[in-house]
Amino acid sequence: MRIPLPVGTGLVLAGLAAGVIYSKAARRWCLTWGATTEEATARLLGDELLADPDLKSTRAVTIAAPPAAVWPWLVQMGSGRGGAYTYDWIENLFGLGMHSADEILPQFQNLAVGDILPVGPNGPGMHVKILEPARALAFRSVDGNWVWAFHLRPDPAGTRLISRNRIAMPEASWPARLVNRVVMEPGSLIMERRMLLGIKKRAEPASPRTEAPGRPTDRWHAYPEGTP
Repeated sequence: MRIPLPVGTGLVLAGLAAGVIYSKAARRWCLTWGATTEEATARLLGDELLADPDLKSTRAVTIAAPPAAVWPWLVQMGSGRGGAYTYDWIENLFGLGMHSADEILPQFQNLAVGDILPVGPNGPGMHVKILEPARALAFRSVDGNWVWAFHLRPDPAGTRLISRNRIAMPEASWPARLVNRVVMEPGSLIMERRMLLGIKKRAEPASPRTEAPGRPTDRWHAYPEGTP
């Protein structure tokens, strides 16, 4: 279908306006939600799997449970497995077959380096590239253009769960890159924030959580720059 010139021009102008609204500060907040400055800028295990990405995001949450209690929820993630702990109905609009589990599933606890997890029944596979129990888990897409890594760091409050995405778009046109920036990046925050908080909710004990002194709660905001 051919788009009339006035309509096409309007779409371009709308995209440029959205790009202006989506300021540098807003984009930084979007791509580093929950992460401290040190976490967002640190070199993490798995970065070497995609050395020069077009996009990097680092998001994090504090979980009042030790890394060993968080780990089982990570290794069972995936389509047809434990789900993604996010908005299942949105995932399933794209046929991803996600059904987020509310319990640890023993049959999905034997993940190993070299395994391939499908992203939906017809989606690209994600290779398990790094697996260090209770410490790090990293996947790389079959085409090599996406690396998704999770890191668990001991914290006075329990665990800092850090999620890092590194994405390459070697053949993307500038309109595609613009759409990715103003639509896909905020969308990824909505889904990944829900995932991190979903893992937090499942991994924490049922008893009321006591906040560690000086640690802000994990609400809809980034930690202040430099927060330890």
